[in-house]
Amino acid sequence: MMSAFHNTKIEDFHGVWVFCEQRDGQLMETDFELLSEGRKLAEDLGCELWGVLLGNQVGQLAGQLGGYGAHRVLVCQSPLLAEYTTDAYTKVICDLVTEYKPEIFLIGATNIGRDLGPRCAARLHTGLTADCTSLFVDTEKYLKFLAENSNVDVNPDKYDMEARNLKMTRPAFGGHLMATIVCPRFRPQMSTVRPGVMKKAEFSQELADRVHVEQVSVRLAEEDIRTRVLEVVKETKAMVDLTGAEVIVAVGHGISRDPERGVALAAELAEKLGGVVGASRAVVDAGWLGAGHQVGQTGKTVRPRIYVALGISGAIQHKAGMQDSQCIIAVNSTAEAPIFECADYGICGDLFEVLPLMIEAAGGRA
Repeated sequence: MMSAFHNTKIEDFHGVWVFCEQRDGQLMETDFELLSEGRKLAEDLGCELWGVLLGNQVGQLAGQLGGYGAHRVLVCQSPLLAEYTTDAYTKVICDLVTEYKPEIFLIGATNIGRDLGPRCAARLHTGLTADCTSLFVDTEKYLKFLAENSNVDVNPDKYDMEARNLKMTRPAFGGHLMATIVCPRFRPQMSTVRPGVMKKAEFSQELADRVHVEQVSVRLAEEDIRTRVLEVVKETKAMVDLTGAEVIVAVGHGISRDPERGVALAAELAEKLGGVVGASRAVVDAGWLGAGHQVGQTGKTVRPRIYVALGISGAIQHKAGMQDSQCIIAVNSTAEAPIFECADYGICGDLFEVLPLMIEAAGGRA
Protein backbone atom coordinates (compact mmCIF):
# COMPACT_ATOMS: atom_id res chain seq x y z
CA MET A 1 0.00 0.00 0.00
CA MET A 2 2.87 2.36 0.78
CA SER A 3 4.24 1.87 -2.76
CA ALA A 4 1.22 3.77 -4.17
CA PHE A 5 1.79 6.68 -1.83
CA HIS A 6 3.44 9.61 -3.60
CA ASN A 7 4.22 12.23 -0.97
CA THR A 8 5.54 14.74 -3.53
CA LYS A 9 2.20 15.07 -5.38
CA ILE A 10 1.21 18.10 -3.32
CA GLU A 11 -2.12 18.53 -5.11
CA ASP A 12 -3.36 15.14 -3.80
CA PHE A 13 -3.22 16.21 -0.15
CA HIS A 14 -6.03 18.08 1.59
CA GLY A 15 -7.18 18.70 5.13
CA VAL A 16 -5.74 19.24 8.61
CA TRP A 17 -5.41 16.31 11.00
CA VAL A 18 -4.77 16.18 14.74
CA PHE A 19 -3.65 13.06 16.58
CA CYS A 20 -5.91 12.97 19.64
CA GLU A 21 -4.05 11.22 22.41
CA GLN A 22 -5.91 9.38 25.15
CA ARG A 23 -4.64 7.56 28.19
CA ASP A 24 -6.82 5.14 30.13
CA GLY A 25 -9.87 6.46 28.28
CA GLN A 26 -9.15 10.09 29.15
CA LEU A 27 -8.37 12.68 26.48
CA MET A 28 -5.30 14.85 26.98
CA GLU A 29 -5.60 18.61 27.37
CA THR A 30 -3.17 18.94 24.46
CA ASP A 31 -5.83 17.45 22.15
CA PHE A 32 -8.16 20.38 22.76
CA GLU A 33 -5.36 22.91 22.26
CA LEU A 34 -4.32 21.37 18.95
CA LEU A 35 -7.89 21.06 17.69
CA SER A 36 -8.51 24.72 18.51
CA GLU A 37 -5.38 25.72 16.56
CA GLY A 38 -6.05 23.19 13.81
CA ARG A 39 -9.51 24.66 13.24
CA LYS A 40 -7.91 28.05 12.50
CA LEU A 41 -5.48 26.48 10.04
CA ALA A 42 -8.31 24.58 8.36
CA GLU A 43 -10.34 27.77 7.98
CA ASP A 44 -7.36 29.55 6.42
CA LEU A 45 -6.93 26.66 3.98
CA GLY A 46 -10.66 26.26 3.29
CA CYS A 47 -10.67 22.60 4.33
CA GLU A 48 -11.89 20.34 7.12
CA LEU A 49 -10.27 19.50 10.44
CA TRP A 50 -10.16 15.80 11.31
CA GLY A 51 -9.28 14.20 14.62
CA VAL A 52 -7.62 10.77 14.77
CA LEU A 53 -8.41 8.74 17.88
CA LEU A 54 -6.76 5.39 18.61
CA GLY A 55 -7.44 3.00 21.47
CA ASN A 56 -9.86 0.34 22.62
CA GLN A 57 -13.45 1.19 23.57
CA VAL A 58 -12.81 4.92 23.17
CA GLY A 59 -15.52 5.83 20.66
CA GLN A 60 -17.51 7.72 23.28
CA LEU A 61 -14.77 10.37 23.40
CA ALA A 62 -15.29 11.54 19.82
CA GLY A 63 -18.03 14.03 20.69
CA GLN A 64 -15.67 15.97 22.95
CA LEU A 65 -13.24 16.34 20.05
CA GLY A 66 -15.99 17.79 17.90
CA GLY A 67 -16.76 20.33 20.58
CA TYR A 68 -13.29 21.82 20.14
CA GLY A 69 -13.46 22.10 16.38
CA ALA A 70 -13.13 18.72 14.66
CA HIS A 71 -15.43 18.31 11.65
CA ARG A 72 -14.78 14.58 11.56
CA VAL A 73 -13.17 12.05 13.88
CA LEU A 74 -11.62 8.81 12.66
CA VAL A 75 -11.93 6.26 15.48
CA CYS A 76 -9.59 3.27 15.32
CA GLN A 77 -10.32 0.62 17.94
CA SER A 78 -8.62 -2.66 18.68
CA PRO A 79 -7.49 -4.56 21.78
CA LEU A 80 -3.98 -4.20 20.30
CA LEU A 81 -4.33 -0.41 20.64
CA ALA A 82 -5.41 -0.46 24.29
CA GLU A 83 -1.85 0.33 25.41
CA TYR A 84 0.41 2.58 23.38
CA THR A 85 3.13 0.83 21.40
CA THR A 86 5.19 2.54 18.73
CA ASP A 87 4.71 -0.21 16.15
CA ALA A 88 0.94 -0.48 16.47
CA TYR A 89 0.15 3.23 16.50
CA THR A 90 2.61 3.98 13.71
CA LYS A 91 1.16 1.32 11.41
CA VAL A 92 -2.44 2.39 11.92
CA ILE A 93 -1.70 6.08 11.47
CA CYS A 94 0.49 5.58 8.40
CA ASP A 95 -2.22 3.41 6.83
CA LEU A 96 -4.72 6.23 7.40
CA VAL A 97 -2.41 8.91 6.01
CA THR A 98 -1.69 6.78 2.96
CA GLU A 99 -5.41 6.34 2.29
CA TYR A 100 -6.79 9.81 3.08
CA LYS A 101 -3.73 12.02 2.39
CA PRO A 102 -3.96 14.94 4.85
CA GLU A 103 -2.07 18.13 4.04
CA ILE A 104 -1.13 18.87 7.67
CA PHE A 105 -0.77 16.49 10.60
CA LEU A 106 -0.33 17.84 14.14
CA ILE A 107 0.76 15.79 17.17
CA GLY A 108 1.19 16.96 20.75
CA ALA A 109 4.80 17.02 21.98
CA THR A 110 3.98 14.72 24.90
CA ASN A 111 6.07 11.68 25.80
CA ILE A 112 3.97 9.61 23.42
CA GLY A 113 3.84 12.28 20.70
CA ARG A 114 7.61 12.74 20.71
CA ASP A 115 7.99 9.02 20.12
CA LEU A 116 5.18 8.64 17.57
CA GLY A 117 5.75 11.73 15.41
CA PRO A 118 9.30 10.98 14.24
CA ARG A 119 8.49 7.33 13.55
CA CYS A 120 5.48 8.24 11.39
CA ALA A 121 7.40 10.97 9.55
CA ALA A 122 10.26 8.58 8.77
CA ARG A 123 7.91 5.90 7.47
CA LEU A 124 5.98 8.43 5.34
CA HIS A 125 9.26 9.96 4.09
CA THR A 126 8.25 13.49 5.01
CA GLY A 127 9.58 16.18 7.33
CA LEU A 128 8.75 16.80 10.97
CA THR A 129 9.25 20.04 12.87
CA ALA A 130 9.50 19.17 16.55
CA ASP A 131 8.39 21.11 19.63
CA CYS A 132 6.67 23.96 17.79
CA THR A 133 5.39 27.04 19.57
CA SER A 134 3.46 28.72 16.72
CA LEU A 135 1.85 27.64 13.43
CA PHE A 136 0.62 29.70 10.51
CA VAL A 137 -0.64 29.10 6.98
CA ASP A 138 -1.95 32.56 6.18
CA THR A 139 1.09 34.64 5.22
CA GLU A 140 -0.36 37.95 6.42
CA LYS A 141 -0.94 36.49 9.89
CA TYR A 142 2.58 35.09 9.86
CA LEU A 143 4.07 38.48 8.94
CA LYS A 144 2.11 40.09 11.76
CA PHE A 145 3.55 37.46 14.13
CA LEU A 146 7.07 38.26 12.91
CA ALA A 147 6.54 41.99 13.35
CA GLU A 148 5.41 41.52 16.95
CA ASN A 149 7.95 38.86 18.00
CA SER A 150 11.14 39.47 16.04
CA ASN A 151 13.27 41.99 14.18
CA VAL A 152 12.95 40.14 10.86
CA ASP A 153 12.24 42.20 7.73
CA VAL A 154 8.50 41.74 7.14
CA ASN A 155 8.33 43.31 3.68
CA PRO A 156 5.43 41.38 2.09
CA ASP A 157 7.10 41.59 -1.34
CA LYS A 158 9.62 39.00 -0.11
CA TYR A 159 6.94 36.39 0.63
CA ASP A 160 4.66 34.29 -1.53
CA MET A 161 1.25 35.45 -0.34
CA GLU A 162 -0.51 32.51 -2.04
CA ALA A 163 1.63 29.78 -0.49
CA ARG A 164 -0.22 27.07 1.45
CA ASN A 165 2.91 25.91 3.23
CA LEU A 166 2.68 25.57 6.99
CA LYS A 167 5.06 27.95 8.76
CA MET A 168 6.24 26.01 11.83
CA THR A 169 8.15 28.03 14.44
CA ARG A 170 10.24 26.47 17.20
CA PRO A 171 13.11 27.43 19.52
CA ALA A 172 16.60 26.78 18.14
CA PHE A 173 20.17 26.95 19.46
CA GLY A 174 19.13 26.29 23.05
CA GLY A 175 16.24 28.75 22.87
CA HIS A 176 18.38 31.71 21.82
CA LEU A 177 16.74 31.90 18.38
CA MET A 178 13.31 31.18 16.93
CA ALA A 179 13.44 29.23 13.66
CA THR A 180 10.55 29.02 11.21
CA ILE A 181 10.60 25.86 9.11
CA VAL A 182 8.57 24.93 6.02
CA CYS A 183 8.22 21.62 4.22
CA PRO A 184 7.40 22.68 0.63
CA ARG A 185 8.21 19.46 -1.25
CA PHE A 186 6.61 16.70 0.81
CA ARG A 187 3.27 15.93 2.40
CA PRO A 188 1.90 15.69 4.93
CA GLN A 189 3.50 18.62 6.73
CA MET A 190 4.05 17.25 10.22
CA SER A 191 4.64 19.02 13.51
CA THR A 192 4.76 18.14 17.16
CA VAL A 193 3.46 21.04 19.24
CA ARG A 194 4.52 21.90 22.75
CA PRO A 195 1.68 21.49 25.29
CA GLY A 196 0.32 24.73 26.70
CA VAL A 197 1.38 27.06 23.88
CA MET A 198 -1.87 26.99 21.87
CA LYS A 199 -4.94 28.62 23.36
CA LYS A 200 -7.81 26.22 23.91
CA ALA A 201 -11.16 27.36 22.49
CA GLU A 202 -14.36 27.22 24.48
CA PHE A 203 -16.21 23.90 24.18
CA SER A 204 -19.13 24.17 21.75
CA GLN A 205 -22.00 21.73 22.19
CA GLU A 206 -23.32 22.78 18.78
CA LEU A 207 -20.07 21.70 17.12
CA ALA A 208 -20.02 18.50 19.20
CA ASP A 209 -23.52 17.61 17.95
CA ARG A 210 -22.47 18.14 14.33
CA VAL A 211 -19.22 16.17 14.31
CA HIS A 212 -19.12 13.17 11.98
CA VAL A 213 -17.67 10.08 13.65
CA GLU A 214 -16.28 7.36 11.41
CA GLN A 215 -15.34 3.96 12.78
CA VAL A 216 -12.31 2.77 10.82
CA SER A 217 -11.51 -0.88 10.26
CA VAL A 218 -8.05 -1.49 11.72
CA ARG A 219 -5.59 -3.71 9.84
CA LEU A 220 -3.39 -4.78 12.71
CA ALA A 221 -2.06 -8.14 13.85
CA GLU A 222 0.07 -9.21 16.78
CA GLU A 223 3.01 -9.91 14.45
CA ASP A 224 3.02 -6.20 13.50
CA ILE A 225 4.04 -5.34 17.06
CA ARG A 226 7.59 -6.20 18.09
CA THR A 227 7.13 -5.30 21.76
CA ARG A 228 4.58 -6.23 24.39
CA VAL A 229 3.43 -4.20 27.36
CA LEU A 230 3.70 -6.59 30.29
CA GLU A 231 2.87 -4.16 33.05
CA VAL A 232 2.13 -0.47 33.50
CA VAL A 233 3.60 0.91 36.72
CA LYS A 234 2.38 4.35 37.72
CA GLU A 235 4.66 6.32 39.98
CA THR A 236 3.30 9.08 42.15
CA LYS A 237 5.62 12.01 42.68
CA ALA A 238 5.35 15.70 43.36
CA MET A 239 4.69 17.59 40.16
CA VAL A 240 4.55 21.32 39.46
CA ASP A 241 1.43 22.19 37.48
CA LEU A 242 2.62 25.38 35.81
CA THR A 243 0.28 25.25 32.82
CA GLY A 244 -2.82 24.90 35.00
CA ALA A 245 -1.80 27.36 37.74
CA GLU A 246 -3.81 30.52 38.33
CA VAL A 247 -0.87 32.22 40.06
CA ILE A 248 2.85 31.73 39.39
CA VAL A 249 5.64 33.31 41.43
CA ALA A 250 8.78 32.94 39.34
CA VAL A 251 12.39 33.60 40.34
CA GLY A 252 15.35 34.48 38.15
CA HIS A 253 19.08 35.06 38.41
CA GLY A 254 18.36 37.97 40.79
CA ILE A 255 18.19 35.48 43.68
CA SER A 256 21.87 34.51 43.13
CA ARG A 257 22.98 36.43 46.24
CA ASP A 258 21.11 33.93 48.39
CA PRO A 259 19.36 31.30 46.23
CA GLU A 260 18.00 29.24 49.12
CA ARG A 261 16.36 32.24 50.77
CA GLY A 262 15.13 33.56 47.43
CA VAL A 263 13.36 30.30 46.60
CA ALA A 264 11.96 30.06 50.12
CA LEU A 265 10.51 33.58 49.95
CA ALA A 266 9.02 32.91 46.53
CA ALA A 267 7.44 29.70 47.81
CA GLU A 268 5.98 31.57 50.79
CA LEU A 269 4.42 34.22 48.55
CA ALA A 270 3.10 31.54 46.19
CA GLU A 271 1.47 29.75 49.13
CA LYS A 272 -0.19 32.98 50.29
CA LEU A 273 -1.53 33.63 46.78
CA GLY A 274 -2.61 30.04 46.17
CA GLY A 275 -0.06 29.53 43.40
CA VAL A 276 3.12 27.68 42.49
CA VAL A 277 6.79 28.57 42.05
CA GLY A 278 8.26 29.03 38.58
CA ALA A 279 11.78 29.78 37.42
CA SER A 280 13.83 31.17 34.58
CA ARG A 281 16.31 28.98 32.72
CA ALA A 282 19.22 30.52 34.63
CA VAL A 283 17.77 29.26 37.91
CA VAL A 284 17.25 25.74 36.55
CA ASP A 285 20.71 25.63 34.96
CA ALA A 286 22.21 26.64 38.30
CA GLY A 287 20.39 23.78 40.01
CA TRP A 288 18.42 26.00 42.39
CA LEU A 289 15.11 24.57 41.14
CA GLY A 290 14.21 21.54 39.00
CA ALA A 291 13.37 21.62 35.30
CA GLY A 292 9.68 21.17 36.07
CA HIS A 293 9.60 24.78 37.33
CA GLN A 294 11.04 26.34 34.17
CA VAL A 295 9.02 28.92 32.23
CA GLY A 296 10.02 30.02 28.74
CA GLN A 297 10.72 28.76 25.25
CA THR A 298 12.72 25.82 26.54
CA GLY A 299 10.38 25.32 29.51
CA LYS A 300 6.61 25.65 29.92
CA THR A 301 4.40 28.23 28.25
CA VAL A 302 1.94 29.60 30.80
CA ARG A 303 -1.07 31.94 30.91
CA PRO A 304 -1.88 32.38 34.61
CA ARG A 305 -4.17 35.02 36.06
CA ILE A 306 -1.19 36.52 37.96
CA TYR A 307 2.50 36.12 37.10
CA VAL A 308 5.04 37.53 39.56
CA ALA A 309 8.54 37.83 38.08
CA LEU A 310 11.21 38.18 40.76
CA GLY A 311 14.73 39.05 39.68
CA ILE A 312 14.01 38.00 36.08
CA SER A 313 15.60 40.25 33.48
CA GLY A 314 13.03 39.44 30.80
CA ALA A 315 15.04 37.91 27.96
CA ILE A 316 12.90 37.18 24.91
CA GLN A 317 13.14 33.44 25.56
CA HIS A 318 11.48 33.87 28.95
CA LYS A 319 8.93 36.46 27.85
CA ALA A 320 7.74 34.16 25.06
CA GLY A 321 6.62 31.68 27.72
CA MET A 322 4.68 34.07 29.99
CA GLN A 323 3.80 37.31 28.18
CA ASP A 324 0.16 36.24 27.70
CA SER A 325 -0.45 36.18 31.47
CA GLN A 326 -3.45 38.28 32.48
CA CYS A 327 -1.51 40.36 35.02
CA ILE A 328 2.29 40.55 35.25
CA ILE A 329 4.03 41.96 38.31
CA ALA A 330 7.79 42.43 37.97
CA VAL A 331 10.40 43.10 40.65
CA ASN A 332 13.90 43.92 39.45
CA SER A 333 16.72 46.09 40.71
CA THR A 334 17.55 47.29 37.18
CA ALA A 335 15.19 49.97 35.90
CA GLU A 336 16.00 49.15 32.26
CA ALA A 337 15.24 45.43 32.59
CA PRO A 338 13.22 44.19 29.57
CA ILE A 339 10.73 42.48 31.89
CA PHE A 340 9.21 45.89 32.65
CA GLU A 341 8.21 46.24 28.99
CA CYS A 342 5.53 43.56 29.35
CA ALA A 343 4.71 44.09 33.05
CA ASP A 344 1.41 45.58 34.18
CA TYR A 345 3.01 46.58 37.47
CA GLY A 346 6.73 47.10 38.03
CA ILE A 347 8.75 47.55 41.19
CA CYS A 348 12.36 48.66 40.84
CA GLY A 349 14.10 47.42 43.97
CA ASP A 350 15.94 44.66 45.78
CA LEU A 351 13.70 41.58 45.70
CA PHE A 352 14.98 40.48 49.12
CA GLU A 353 13.58 43.72 50.52
CA VAL A 354 10.42 43.82 48.41
CA LEU A 355 9.37 40.18 48.81
CA PRO A 356 8.77 40.28 52.60
CA LEU A 357 6.55 43.33 52.06
CA MET A 358 4.57 41.50 49.38
CA ILE A 359 4.18 38.49 51.65
CA GLU A 360 2.94 40.71 54.45
CA ALA A 361 0.47 42.40 52.11
CA ALA A 362 -0.74 38.96 50.94
CA GLY A 363 -1.65 37.90 54.46
CA GLY A 364 1.40 37.96 56.71
CA ARG A 365 4.36 35.66 57.23
CA ALA A 366 3.78 31.95 57.57
